[in-house]
Amino acid sequence: MELYNFFNSSAAYRVRIAMALKNIPWDHVGVNLRAGEQHRPAYGALNPNRLVPTLHDGEQAITQSLAIIDHLDRQWPEPRLIPLEGLARTRVLEMALTIACDIHPLNNMRVQKYLSGPLGIADADKSAWVAHWLTAGFSALEPWLSEEGGWCVGNAPTLADCCLVPQVANALRAGFSLDPYPRVRRVYEHCMRHEAFRVAAPSTQPDYVAH
Repeated sequence: MELYNFFNSSAAYRVRIAMALKNIPWDHVGVNLRAGEQHRPAYGALNPNRLVPTLHDGEQAITQSLAIIDHLDRQWPEPRLIPLEGLARTRVLEMALTIACDIHPLNNMRVQKYLSGPLGIADADKSAWVAHWLTAGFSALEPWLSEEGGWCVGNAPTLADCCLVPQVANALRAGFSLDPYPRVRRVYEHCMRHEAFRVAAPSTQPDYVAH
């Protein structure tokens, strides 16, 4: 099983966390987004979106991080990351989709490049854009989290935690303050004490570059 990913991609980070939680072995195939390797014809044939991650599982290439994690949950159901039923399933999906659909797409690398490139947005205005959407997203997440619990939902990691940790990491890297979001910060810090979240972190990846 091969995972095409980039160390600094939060979408790929989600999948790395899920695979670590399930103890699934995989081979790293680097796609350097900063160098534009995702636009090469060979990768475009594998993933027409020209994004990461892509999971190559046998004869099947699966794109989109949430679809990949759903696939993993069906093939390797323990530990289950997407509850099968009830309010827990609803809340996990609410939180995961808030991050994956409402926060991340507005702040990712290709959007920021378009803002600063063709649209000519100044760096200060681009930073304000990022902060605005992080504020909107974390403000929605904060009330859903328990005042005392360690994980996003229930007593074990779920898809919601797989999504939350990379998004918080992105926010911290951008200098965004989590002071107004103590529950978000607590969940993030709790997750990062778990080995699976640590081994999936960007700094542990073979293509990591410290800048």
